Amino acid sequence: MSSESLCFHFDVDGNNFISAGEASVQVKKLLRQMGFAPDLIRRVSIAMYEGEINMVIHAHGGVADVCVDQDVISVTLKDEGKGIADIELAMQEGYSTAPDNIRALGFGAGMGLPNMKRYADRMDVESEVGKGTKIVLEFIVAEG
Repeated sequence: MSSESLCFHFDVDGNNFISAGEASVQVKKLLRQMGFAPDLIRRVSIAMYEGEINMVIHAHGGVADVCVDQDVISVTLKDEGKGIADIELAMQEGYSTAPDNIRALGFGAGMGLPNMKRYADRMDVESEVGKGTKIVLEFIVAEG
């Protein structure tokens, strides 16, 4: 792969649980076509899926931008939702602000942000209540 980044943009539909995850599926296919290691592809797609679901549950959608280069895969997830009041609390496994109707669908177990952090090599969260959230995930591409 050349030293230039390839970037992809995805809109995440905030009113559709059925289409939630489509961007991560597309990224998984693209990374596979580019020849990345299966474990790296799995980590990127899981973390990205968690972010997409969070955007559907909490923010009525958003955007996902993925940039791929030879050293790092960067995923930026942005929404204009209600924001995260307490990021430290939201990072705790099991903490969720998802409403009961979302939990009844099997979502909102409070593992989204913790799983994103677990699978990414670096994660930055910026959020402002009433304005939205931006999460940047980085995945280091191992040699060989």
